[in-house]
Formats: sequence, C-alpha cells, structure tokens
Amino acid sequence: VQLQASGGGLVQPGGSLRLSCAASGFSVENFAVGWFRQAPGKEREGVSCMSASLGTTYYADFVKGRFAISRDTAKNTVYLQMNSLEPEDTAVYYCGTCTYSSDGTPTALSGDGYLVVWGQGTQVTVSS
Repeated sequence: VQLQASGGGLVQPGGSLRLSCAASGFSVENFAVGWFRQAPGKEREGVSCMSASLGTTYYADFVKGRFAISRDTAKNTVYLQMNSLEPEDTAVYYCGTCTYSSDGTPTALSGDGYLVVWGQGTQVTVSS
C-alpha cells in the first residue's frame, strides 16, 4: 500500500504545474486521497481532498479558484492542477489519504482503524 507523488519543479509566478499521485495496493475509488503541503518553518496544511465514491472535492480557502484536484480511476492516480502560482505556494507537496472538517477544510486522515498512507514529498518552488 503506497502513494507515489511526482510533478514538482521550479515555475515562475503566474505559472502552472500538475502534480500526480499514483496509488498502489488500494483503489482511489474506495479511499479519499488528497494533497497537503509544508513550507519551511511552517506546519503541514491541507490543500485539497477528493472523496472516495462520489469524488466530491474540497479545497483550502487559499487555493480555491486556482487549484483543481482530479483523478483517473483507470490509472488509480490523483492529480493536482495548480494555476496562477504564487511565491507563497512554495512548499513540499505530499499526497495522502484524507478527510475533511465540518467546514470543508481538507485534513489528514489519522487514527486506528483508518488507512493512513503518505506519499513522498515533491518540491514546488515558485520564483522568478
């Protein structure tokens, strides 16, 4: 059971990147998978989460309208399309199994009885 993230890189402000998260050992149709990020000196924060069966999407306020999460069930892969990138988006991005709070904020899944899986991080740097 694992997640493999890829697609990070260096991009200029206003540019775009697409991150990929390939799942193995479980289906993204059965477990919610999303994206998180951690900037230097800051705590990890939820970016987006896609629910399992219905594929409902949830976003942090700071990426609404700029980022889009999607999935390809045939490839068992979840994507994060990031547009209008800002220097503040610079961080290591991780994919992982997720949930969401009552206000729709994406959060990491944790606790006994849950499938907690994290991919390795991929660096996104937004700089001119």
